[in-house]
Amino acid sequence: MVAKRKKKYESGEGSQYISRKSALKRLQLNLKDFRKLCILKGIYPREPRNRKRAQKGVPGIKTLYHMKDIQFLMHEPIIWKLRDYHIFTHRVKRAKAERDFEAMARYLRNHPVIQLDHIVKERYPTFIDALRDLDDCLTLCFLFSTFPSLKHIPRNNIILCRRLTVEFLHYVIEARALRKVFVSIKGYYYQAEIKGQTITWIVPHHFSFKPHEKQEVDFSVMSTFVEFYVHLLGFVNFRLYHSLNLYYPPKYFELPAEESEKTLADEEVYVSERVAALNTSISKSKVSTEEEEAQMDEFVTSEDAEKVDLARKEMEAVKNLKTLFDGLKFFINREVPREPLTFVLRCFGGEVSWDKSLFVGSTFPETDETITHQIVDRPSVDKQYLSRYYVQPQWVFDSVNARRLLPVEKYLIGCVLPPHLSPFLDALQPEQYIPPEQKALEDGDDVAKDDEVSDDEDEEEEQGLDEENDVDESEKDEEGPEEEEEANSEEEEGEEIGVIKQSHTKERKEKKKKMAVVAGTVTKEDPIAKKREERQQYRLREKMVKRKHRGLYRSMIAGRAERRKEVWLLGKKRKRIEAEKKEEKQVSKKKQEGTEKKETKAGTPVK
Repeated sequence: MVAKRKKKYESGEGSQYISRKSALKRLQLNLKDFRKLCILKGIYPREPRNRKRAQKGVPGIKTLYHMKDIQFLMHEPIIWKLRDYHIFTHRVKRAKAERDFEAMARYLRNHPVIQLDHIVKERYPTFIDALRDLDDCLTLCFLFSTFPSLKHIPRNNIILCRRLTVEFLHYVIEARALRKVFVSIKGYYYQAEIKGQTITWIVPHHFSFKPHEKQEVDFSVMSTFVEFYVHLLGFVNFRLYHSLNLYYPPKYFELPAEESEKTLADEEVYVSERVAALNTSISKSKVSTEEEEAQMDEFVTSEDAEKVDLARKEMEAVKNLKTLFDGLKFFINREVPREPLTFVLRCFGGEVSWDKSLFVGSTFPETDETITHQIVDRPSVDKQYLSRYYVQPQWVFDSVNARRLLPVEKYLIGCVLPPHLSPFLDALQPEQYIPPEQKALEDGDDVAKDDEVSDDEDEEEEQGLDEENDVDESEKDEEGPEEEEEANSEEEEGEEIGVIKQSHTKERKEKKKKMAVVAGTVTKEDPIAKKREERQQYRLREKMVKRKHRGLYRSMIAGRAERRKEVWLLGKKRKRIEAEKKEEKQVSKKKQEGTEKKETKAGTPVK
């Protein structure tokens, strides 16, 4: 029997993709509910290889989805909840129009609720998968935690974001998991290491929020993301707290009943409560569990010895970083942003406080003599104590990124601060711009390492010379009795035996001369010929690239060229800025010299 021949676009990409309009018709949903369902399930449009075939010959550019994804959505129980919600809204509207307030109240009490627990388990089958996708979740939750009540954002989600973000910060403090901090115009970049996963998120600066007049941002779509991320962050916090044997929800500082009622109305009260919560430690459960520190495996081959040494050094550096501010007490002035500094200082073992007359949660007063550092962000302070350092906030962030306590001389009150370098540079990536200050720091470390290496080499050379001297002395001691025995044998046995032993000694001396170390001669290499040979080998390797990989290879080469160009432009910009500063200094110096000359001619004393 002959198989039926398929028509055009019934196989291949024509049957693998479906347009958004057809998907809406198949799922019987409107565009708003379809978008919400796709966001919750993690389904996004696909880009086909051949758009003409995927669109079945229809011209233009359409939004296409994979057919398997749409079939996957057809069995989702949330679709029925969305339909129930539409029925609920129609019934409420009709009861309101008919002025049947009893039915309206009954409908509002029994409104449908969408449960997202099964979606979290479905999208993240393991806890490590959830941690890998936590970057966007934290960034969006921290953003929404700073919003007031808006039109398309439920108030409950904002309050929940505030609570969950504070709980996550408490876990980072208790686990000492913070690794890097960077302050930019967008906000504070934090990077933590949790269960072997690197998590990076942004916390916006705390400013008064003013909505845009134009509706540039679709808050309804963002609120759908937040609705899912709130469930995800709640599950993650629960698991993280139990890993450290902490109570969940945590038990920490609570405001009095009068102030807690003002939290929704007064934003300053909320901020002070949030920072105060970060300044107090949370309680653990009664059953104590000790965490075992990870140890390096000692059974290592010679090939992996360098990698193991680097990993061991990194572990030691992280261990020292966790106790960076242990034993130090910090007092924060009123003009300094308290929440990021409180979070960073407590992550590394520091004690923090502020003026209790302005904000709640203070632990010790400014007059405490045991305070080691006071963080100030103003040109001068009226009353200063000799027992503490007065530093600017950048010292804290730079010390964390440098993994050591930096000298405070460059960060004192009124000093021009050094540039705040980003710690997120990838040292292994080629063709990237490295600021001169970063190079100076790296060169300083290298010089210290070179000095240590040279000292070790000198010690080894001295030990080698001592060993050679000991060997020579022992050989001399061994040769002495042998010569005496030879003389005795000559007297007893005669001249023949003496001649034989002399020949043996000559052979031994000749062998020693052959085994002696001879100074080597340096072979001179032609650098031009070496470069020419390397270039030829590089071209041969390029020709060996397969045809199907040549497009990818060309794009890689183009990307390297773009990065080189960017590095060159940034270096040129830096040189121009330094030249302008130098010219300004020269001009100001000339003006100062001119004023001094005029004053000397006029007869007035020079100040």
